[in-house]
Amino acid sequence: MFVVVKRAIWGLLCVVYLWSFPYFPGIHSANETPRVYLVKAIADHGRFSIEDQVRPDDITGDMSPAGGHTYSNKAPGSSMLAVPPYWIVSKIFGEPSFATTLWICRVWTGVIPTLLFLILLWRFLARWAPRESTRRLVIVAYALGSMAMTYSILFIAHQLSAVCIGTAWIVCVWVIDDGWDPRWMIAAGAAAGAAPLVDYQAALAGVPIAIYVVVRGWRDRPRLLRAVGFAVAGAAVPIAILLGYHWACFGSPLRTGYDASKSYEALHSQGFLGLSQFRIAAFVGSFFAPDNGLFVLSPWVVATIPGLVLLWKRGERRHVWVAGSICILYVWFVSSLAMWHGGWAMGPRYITAVLPFTLPGVAVLATWADDDPRRWWARALLIAGVVVACIIYVSSCAEYPHFPGEPASAGKWTNPLYEITFRLIREDHAPWNVGWLVGLRGVISIVPAFLAAGLVVALAVRRDRRATIAGVALAIALVGAYALFPRGTDPSRETSYTRFIAGVFPDSRP
Repeated sequence: MFVVVKRAIWGLLCVVYLWSFPYFPGIHSANETPRVYLVKAIADHGRFSIEDQVRPDDITGDMSPAGGHTYSNKAPGSSMLAVPPYWIVSKIFGEPSFATTLWICRVWTGVIPTLLFLILLWRFLARWAPRESTRRLVIVAYALGSMAMTYSILFIAHQLSAVCIGTAWIVCVWVIDDGWDPRWMIAAGAAAGAAPLVDYQAALAGVPIAIYVVVRGWRDRPRLLRAVGFAVAGAAVPIAILLGYHWACFGSPLRTGYDASKSYEALHSQGFLGLSQFRIAAFVGSFFAPDNGLFVLSPWVVATIPGLVLLWKRGERRHVWVAGSICILYVWFVSSLAMWHGGWAMGPRYITAVLPFTLPGVAVLATWADDDPRRWWARALLIAGVVVACIIYVSSCAEYPHFPGEPASAGKWTNPLYEITFRLIREDHAPWNVGWLVGLRGVISIVPAFLAAGLVVALAVRRDRRATIAGVALAIALVGAYALFPRGTDPSRETSYTRFIAGVFPDSRP
């Protein structure tokens, strides 16, 4: 029975992730466009410069001039990973359109790695959530109720970096704690080295993991030396590729595209690569604001804190140290970053890589709740947080996975769930999706994705009827209460909605 449920959930997740194709040529995504240009430049011309592809109507500033050429200012790893499938398609069918190229890139570097990572997480989290019913809730929270979904279905490297650094951590635990062959550390090193190759800030998480490996393995130093040697060998290739790319494009192995950027030079020049002093506004905006706050959009993440406390009391302090220190590092990082809001985003996107490290705490708390029927209220609270997050992320990702662009303090989009997502649904807009292939249009065309997500959530929350009913009821009440968050007051808001949101849908009406 459990095998059938697992396979059903995985198949339904595939439907949810692949059903919609929210591509809007009219907004020229600043994060995706230069990455696509780099894919085409490498595959079609064998070079890194992209200036021959830049169009007059490209409004993105995410490009960097250097040496008389123009380059993407992003870490290059996701584009490099997308080159093989793009090249194969181009050789068989001819050069793909921009839209087709983007779809290939999204699926190959986002959807597929995340779906495979969920299988890895399923096995890994069994050490803290041995009941499959408990584990399902944690996995679904991550898959459908977090930025993991947003940055899997977009060609933005945050989720790919999370997959890389999360995989590195999991393999390290299996080798160091569970006694796997040290040669597996080649894979851990390769994954850890690939993380900054696809998204620079993922390197932060590698430091606590490396410390854990050394401290935990210190008693058996010969084995530790072998493990570290294999890890270094694995990491050497992606790191060498990254440094070589910097050297070829920007004249120095340590000079990134952000260093060469002109559009955001004033922000990137603050402190070290835009990192300076801790900002209370950035902290509050990243974790508690209704437009961007992690705990507002994914309330289940709050369970990480009591979960890590329980894990500490159980004596597994090494795991608390790794997960807790990485969480603290990224809280400091996003709160000290000049560009902390990240522009068009569904949550504090620069810390997407931290989400896998929240899952052990959530799994421990969920197990604690399930161990005693008298704690049904704790499971109900966790279910409520998961369901709220799934409603927000599934509906927004299926419709328009970009909450634009300024912090709520700027007064434009202070309640994007209602001002954008639910309004688009109410006005019967839908992006390109599988339903279009059979003649469906409007919201009815994405209903199958909503139904698939609903079935996944139903399979995840079912266990204790009392907790399930209470949790779902509370979730519905919370989503309704989100309507009470203030709406934007900026007078340009309606024009922006008409021009850059509803107006860019393929079914938009004049």
